[in-house]
Amino acid sequence: MVAKLTDVAELAGVSPTTVSRVINNKGYLSEKTKSKVQKAMQTLGYKPNNLARGLQGKSAKLIGLIFPNISNIFYAELIEHLEIELFKRGYKTIICNSQNDPAKEKEYLEMLEANQVDGIISSSHNLGIKDYNRVEAPIVSFDRNLAPNIPIVSSDNFEGGKMAAKTLQKNGCQQIIMITGNDNTDSPTGLRALGFSFQIPQGKIFKVPNNLSNIRREMEIKSIIANNKPDGVFVSDDLTAILTMKIAKQLNLQVPEDLKIIGYDGTTFTENFIPELTTIKQPIDEIANLIVDVLIKKIKGEKTSKDYVLPISLLPGGSI
Repeated sequence: MVAKLTDVAELAGVSPTTVSRVINNKGYLSEKTKSKVQKAMQTLGYKPNNLARGLQGKSAKLIGLIFPNISNIFYAELIEHLEIELFKRGYKTIICNSQNDPAKEKEYLEMLEANQVDGIISSSHNLGIKDYNRVEAPIVSFDRNLAPNIPIVSSDNFEGGKMAAKTLQKNGCQQIIMITGNDNTDSPTGLRALGFSFQIPQGKIFKVPNNLSNIRREMEIKSIIANNKPDGVFVSDDLTAILTMKIAKQLNLQVPEDLKIIGYDGTTFTENFIPELTTIKQPIDEIANLIVDVLIKKIKGEKTSKDYVLPISLLPGGSI
């Protein structure tokens, strides 16, 4: 089995970043540390990446993207916009699909550090603050509280939750509920639920975990609608909103006559292929541009703010 940089780090009792520094002769390191790493490399027969060694002292012009689920249409579109924008600025991308797996996310972080990427954009949130604080590469987050010193770019989730609730109220709904994933309220995405509750304090919020199978999710949502008999539903993402429209049909409920539904995301896919869904639109292209702007500021050592919040808008459809 071929030894990896992380294997060397483990044997030497140092971080992957330290191993990378020894290989590239970068930064101050004690002779003792260098010796430990070199000995571990010899023991494991580890061969450093020639490309990495050829980049000594130079920028790799690489950006790592860590996202929880790249098959999700919203993330897929955002990643596409990020890749296009980064390429315009002279950067290539490494895309990492963490699949809501903490071990996988940690390994990807270590791999990106070891390859000395210029920066990292993350929308994954499985690891603790200390894991992200250890990373020396500049990081910008999309919609996640990763660590106190990491800037967050997001759409106005609180206002989006309020707007969704208000839109259902304006259209005559009396029994309004919200269906959301299992994000905690510390996440900016959790602010959608807070915005909903601000507008409708008595409105019930039901959490349907994102890691359930589609069949289980369908069963859960069907049970929620059948038992609570709402006339309006705010769903915290478009894919689940589309699933809710399907379930309404199975329950012989007419949308929008019997049940009004509003989603959240407003991707190009939704706009083009599910135009009947009313949804809160996030400005994906502006989000991508801003994330890249903030990351490049961090790479250059310039000052950045903690929070960047972009406005949302209502994308009308036939589901209300």
